[in-house]
Amino acid sequence: MGVQTILNGSLPVTLPSHKSVLGRPVRNARSQTRCGRMQTRVVAQAAAQTEQKAKTKVPTELEDGELPLNTFSPKKPFIAKIRSVEKITGPKATGETCHIIIDTKGDIPFWEGQSYGVIPPGEKTNSRGKKVPHGTRLYSIAASRYGDNFDGKTTSLCVRRATFWDSEKNAEDPEKAGICSNFLCNAKAGDEIKMTGPTGKVLLMPEDPNAVYIMVATGTGIAPYRAFWRRQFLEDVPNFKFTGLSWLFMGVANSDAKLYDEELKDILNRYPDQFRVDYALSREQKNKKGGKMYIQDKVEEYADEVFDLLDNGAHIYFCGLKGMMPGIQEMLERVSGEKGMVWEDFFGKLKKNGQWHVEVY
Repeated sequence: MGVQTILNGSLPVTLPSHKSVLGRPVRNARSQTRCGRMQTRVVAQAAAQTEQKAKTKVPTELEDGELPLNTFSPKKPFIAKIRSVEKITGPKATGETCHIIIDTKGDIPFWEGQSYGVIPPGEKTNSRGKKVPHGTRLYSIAASRYGDNFDGKTTSLCVRRATFWDSEKNAEDPEKAGICSNFLCNAKAGDEIKMTGPTGKVLLMPEDPNAVYIMVATGTGIAPYRAFWRRQFLEDVPNFKFTGLSWLFMGVANSDAKLYDEELKDILNRYPDQFRVDYALSREQKNKKGGKMYIQDKVEEYADEVFDLLDNGAHIYFCGLKGMMPGIQEMLERVSGEKGMVWEDFFGKLKKNGQWHVEVY
């Protein structure tokens, strides 16, 4: 299988030879001379520098300071306001997902890969029969530190409306609907929202601008990766010039359930040598055994490239429903055995080197 070699610090990194989601082939380097490979790298770097002009300038003071952690708590939450709520799934999606922009005035700063807590309004009755405020729900942040408007004054959440289907009544039961997700998806511009955090260190981006990212998501688990790709490809950050590879594996039920698809297509058009997207559409695609295409099946299709990249220092991220991890880990262990590798040893190396990042719920 053909590969293209680029430099990852001092290590060689193999890039996939498969076509991208838009059908652009990645060059096959085995048929090229060493000079040709060098020329490919130079051309790719020059192209990246040209595209840099199209990026949006951002307030660089947000690059200063330490990682913010737990700036606000449930007892002393931050009060923000909803700026907009937009449904981002199509009519045939299996559920409703909303992109929610929140006006923070920049007073609850965060870094890419972190989460916020949201405290929904109202009260619940605890086990002692006492009325208490609702608990905090955590949501991965779906924006870079500069927000959707690139000014550092907003943040964004990607929220799936949680509903409960009563099979006896053959209808949704509003009494059992998710309290916080429905509050957020029903919110209007100007509504107040109580927030805590930010929290989290597991999904932070590596400091190396030439790093390789393999990002595996199901559903709203795509949220932190949106923060990544906006920082990598849409923002002009003077101290972060991304020259690596960012590869997204996204699992949803069908095409109408894709999230941020137009934004992804735009980046794929502009950065075909640095960005890849592969979808696992469980109700539209079949895996190699003829069954439904789940996220582990899609990653397995590119197992050779994934293992090569990991062996050369790539970071792999997992975010989404915790139910996806057993299938993924079983697949990785099985494939490593087929390659004559001991998965426990390889997995241990990934964790030791800080290449393995998991945040599931």
